[in-house]
Amino acid sequence: MVIEAARAKINLALHVTGQRADGYHLLDSLVTFADFGDELALRPSAQDRFEITGRFAETLSADADNLVTLARDGLRGLAEELGYETCPVDITLTKSLPLSSGIGGGSADAAATLRGLMRLWNVDVPRDRLARLCLSLGADVPMCLESSPLIARGIGENIEPLATLPSFFILLVNPLKPVSTPQIFRLLTSKTNSPLPPFHPAQSDWLDYLSGLRNDLQEPAQRLLSDIGECLQQLEESGAKVCRMSGSGATCFGLYRDEMALERAALTLEQARPQWYVRGGRTLEGNAP
Repeated sequence: MVIEAARAKINLALHVTGQRADGYHLLDSLVTFADFGDELALRPSAQDRFEITGRFAETLSADADNLVTLARDGLRGLAEELGYETCPVDITLTKSLPLSSGIGGGSADAAATLRGLMRLWNVDVPRDRLARLCLSLGADVPMCLESSPLIARGIGENIEPLATLPSFFILLVNPLKPVSTPQIFRLLTSKTNSPLPPFHPAQSDWLDYLSGLRNDLQEPAQRLLSDIGECLQQLEESGAKVCRMSGSGATCFGLYRDEMALERAALTLEQARPQWYVRGGRTLEGNAP
């Protein structure tokens, strides 16, 4: 059996820098991953089987359109095209992340499926073919396949690993109310904004640098769902040094300077908003080459 983590993806910053002729938006995004998320268990079986358990299992359907099954079938087709044999698999997804929440839950699940099945089937897929498969599953899947700090550009397919990014104490909050990504993009007042500025290690620290960045989707998302503004206010009042929405929302995050401040904030928000998703932890550190 193979166990694979599908870590929550956090857009520490998301700058919308343009739009392609086909309608896709061009982004500059600083991305990291949490030390928590969903989990997949994959094992050989007599026939393909897919089951979903966990806190948010009832909000997700285990049908042919699920990104896990699409990733499984896409990789199987590619592997067999390359001459590999692939056995049927039994996949159990423990769904701990809320759906459609701006933290890459479905994309992380798809990426974890690909990583897990490549191990289970012992297949070696050329990087360019794997990249095309990832992008066919969704713009966030290539970065979730990396699952380590990075800068993503283009529509998410141009990835630059970020070895210098440190680990942060992070708190995620989500009001568990839906917000429409297409509507958010339609409400953008400007689609040609400035890209991420360069970071020079000699200048201040990372938290100071991050505080000067932005998520260009945050303002239109707040217009659609006022709860996002409340999430941000609660995080700011809890002592977070940086507060921002991740992706297209509605999950917001706060970064803290130490574990005690994080634990105190998590307890306060859990008591104040028991109906929200509240989860604290740490982000992954960049890996030096």
